[in-house]
Amino acid sequence: MSTPERVHVALVYQSLLGIYGDRGNATVIVQRLRWRGFDPVLTVVEPGDPLPDDAQIYLLGGGEDAAQISAVRLLRADGALERAAERGAAVFAVCAGYQILGRTFTVGEHQDVTDGLGLLDVTTTRGPHRAVGELLGCWTAPDGQVHEITGFENHGGWTERGPDAEPFCTVEVGIGNGDGTDGAVSGSVIGLYPHGPLLARNPALADHVISVGLGRELEPLQHPEIDELRRQRLAAVRAGR
Repeated sequence: MSTPERVHVALVYQSLLGIYGDRGNATVIVQRLRWRGFDPVLTVVEPGDPLPDDAQIYLLGGGEDAAQISAVRLLRADGALERAAERGAAVFAVCAGYQILGRTFTVGEHQDVTDGLGLLDVTTTRGPHRAVGELLGCWTAPDGQVHEITGFENHGGWTERGPDAEPFCTVEVGIGNGDGTDGAVSGSVIGLYPHGPLLARNPALADHVISVGLGRELEPLQHPEIDELRRQRLAAVRAGR
């Protein structure tokens, strides 16, 4: 019997970037790896601990202003996410984590500008109103298949892309970046706004993150009960428009 392939997943600063159940993104990644016969290893990295340099997948969640600033300062000093992106590891972030990956973001009533990690060519400033509610988007995967993206957004920042970042999806319901799109992608780095946790709501996206981290495509999984839950969620979002 062959030894299962080990896949290292790093959950980054759960105590700072873990609101709205974003830790669930790691749970989904690990379970979908197990279903495929891999040997997933999850490292939960807390502030003060160095990030592993050998993970294939790095996950960042959302957080409040003070936590976001603390997280970006620690991550900049650590440097592991930059090295991960350079070697093609998957770096997947939502909400505050998405903003951290950009060039700059603003926080607080005075809109103080904070430098991000610069892994995505985006800048975030305070929007005309807070984006709160269900988000429904349309994402075209690398294989050409079109998938609906569903999640819950709650953010005051609106994000503008530069020329070196592509939008991740177009928005049908909700705000996202504030320009009819949500998220940004550059190489193996992906950021979006919705929680959910997002990967529990969007299994195709979870598999895409795994594929990016492994550097190869995966065979699809068949789970009718997950498909039915997704159908119900999408119907509920459209009904509430």
